[in-house]
Amino acid sequence: MTMPLSEAEHQAVSAAVARAEQASDGEIVTIVAPRSDAYHDVGLHYAVLAMLLVPCALAVLPQAWIDWGLGLVFGWNAAPGRAALMVLLFVLMTVKFLAVRFLLAWMPLRMALTPAITKTRRVRRRAIELFRASAEQRTAGRTGILLYLSQLEHRAEIVADQAIHSRVDADAWGEAMTELIEQVKAGQTGAGMALAVEKIGAVLAEHLPASHENPNEIPDRLIEL
Repeated sequence: MTMPLSEAEHQAVSAAVARAEQASDGEIVTIVAPRSDAYHDVGLHYAVLAMLLVPCALAVLPQAWIDWGLGLVFGWNAAPGRAALMVLLFVLMTVKFLAVRFLLAWMPLRMALTPAITKTRRVRRRAIELFRASAEQRTAGRTGILLYLSQLEHRAEIVADQAIHSRVDADAWGEAMTELIEQVKAGQTGAGMALAVEKIGAVLAEHLPASHENPNEIPDRLIEL
């Protein structure tokens, strides 16, 4: 479960952004989201897979078990035809599909069954979308950078505008990401964001130090979706 950040955490992150931007021309945008996707398609895929496994399971079951099941449905002396058997198969597949869809409507289970690589891709995609809306080309020198945290997935992304991306290697953000994720897992989301901003600011100060004119082009506040 995710919890909204407190007012104190918002202030701590905003203050960290303001301090980091004093030493650099970079403009840091911070966004925290409860999750990056609902992953409904994951639940659908599992339900379809479960449905298709029904005829596969029937194909490998011992004949005695199948005869016993048919006896329960049609009676012990009945001889169901092909149409009746196909209807029964359809019903079994439908029940299996709906049962799995119902179970995976519970978000914790759906998240647990979602592959890690899928979560990573969805978080990255959402981060890029938010970067384009909040930071890309919003500064005169193309110096915007987004720190994005998706709480439910315990994943974060850093997306930088052209001036930063061209000067800073992606590995330079590793320490900031590590600090953030460790704090988030410990339940200290606000502290993790503030620490990550501090690490990002140190990298920006090294590669993009503050010039004589260093306007604050993007508000310093933390955005919580």
